[in-house]
Amino acid sequence: MRAGVPSKKKQSFAVKAPLRMYLRKFGRDISLPVKYGDLMRFDNTASLIDENGEDTLWETAYYSESDTRELHLALTEIYALLKTDGNIEVLEHLSVARIDWCSFGNTHPFRIRIINRYNDNYDHFYVKKADASRIYGLELEHILSPERITYMVDQDTLIEEHIAGIPGDRFVAQNLEVPKFDQTRITKEFVKFNERCFVRLLGDMRSYNYVVDVTPDIEGNQYRIRAIDFDQQSYEGRKTFYLPQYFKENNPIIRMGMDLMDPDTVTQYQLEERTLIANRAKGESIRLKLLLDVMRKDKVSTKEKIEKLKEELSSHHKNDSFSSCLNMGDIVSANIDLIIQKVFTQSIGL
Repeated sequence: MRAGVPSKKKQSFAVKAPLRMYLRKFGRDISLPVKYGDLMRFDNTASLIDENGEDTLWETAYYSESDTRELHLALTEIYALLKTDGNIEVLEHLSVARIDWCSFGNTHPFRIRIINRYNDNYDHFYVKKADASRIYGLELEHILSPERITYMVDQDTLIEEHIAGIPGDRFVAQNLEVPKFDQTRITKEFVKFNERCFVRLLGDMRSYNYVVDVTPDIEGNQYRIRAIDFDQQSYEGRKTFYLPQYFKENNPIIRMGMDLMDPDTVTQYQLEERTLIANRAKGESIRLKLLLDVMRKDKVSTKEKIEKLKEELSSHHKNDSFSSCLNMGDIVSANIDLIIQKVFTQSIGL
C-alpha cells in the first residue's frame, strides 16, 4: 500500500483571532519590521545553481538599491529577534548575503542567508505566507517532538528558523552505505520518526520534507530525523498519508529496516517513542490543551477528509472515540489521548 500524493493542492487557511491570541500568549505573535509582501517587490530573479551545476529550484531575488538597503536592515533585525530576542548589538557584524525565493509549494517561501562578517559563518531563516495548518504543525512539533522550534508570526507573515541537517532525499541517496551498526541506528530513528508523525498526524513526510541530523558518538553516529515541512498537518483524509513508511521515496530505509529488524524490535522502538510522546504531552498538558482547544474551533481541512480520517483511524485503532469528532482538532486530540491512555495501536511494521 502507498500513501500516494495529496488529492489536490492543499488550500491555505487564514490565521484567525483565537489562534492569534494563543500565539500572543506564548510569545509567537510579534511585530516585524518587514512583511512577506515587502519581499515580493523584487525587480527580477535568477536561478540558483548549486556547486555541482544543478538547478536548486530556488531563485535569487534582486531589488532596487533603496529597497535592498531597507530590506537588509529589517531582515537582520528579524534574525536578531530569532536568535537573541532582539538584542541589536549583534547587528553590526551581521549582513544579508542573499535573498532566495521558491516559486513552488504552498507558502512560496523566501530563504534569507545571513552572514557573520567577522568569520564568514552563515545561517538561514525563512519568510513565508502564514497558514494556520502550518502553524498548528509547528506548535505540535514544538510540544511533542524531541526538539524545540523557533518561529514568529505577524499578520500574514510567518518567520521560521532554519532546521539544520542533511536533506532526506540526499541522505537516502548518498549516506546509507555505512557500517551495519550505523544502519541499525538509522532504521531505529526512522521507526521513531514514523511513530511521531502518526501520533500527531503530520502528513507527506517523503524524503525531501525532512532532514537527518547526524551526531558523532563514541561508537559510530547518532541520527535524528526532523520534519521541515509542516503544511500537511492533519489535512488529508487517508491514514497512510501520515505514515512515512508508505512513501516510495523512503523505500531504501524501509528495505534496510526489514533486513536489520524483526517485528519485536520494531514494536519495542514504537513503544519507546510513544512513551516519550506521552511524557511530553503530560509535561506540556496546559499548553497542549490550549492549542487543541483552539484547533477544535478552527477549520484546517474539509468535511470529506475529516469523515474519511475518522473512519480509517477508528478501524485502525478499533476504537470508537473518533466517532464523535467534528473536526481535525478533535481527531488529533483523540489520537494523542490514545497514547496517554496506552491503548494506541501500532502502525504496521516496516
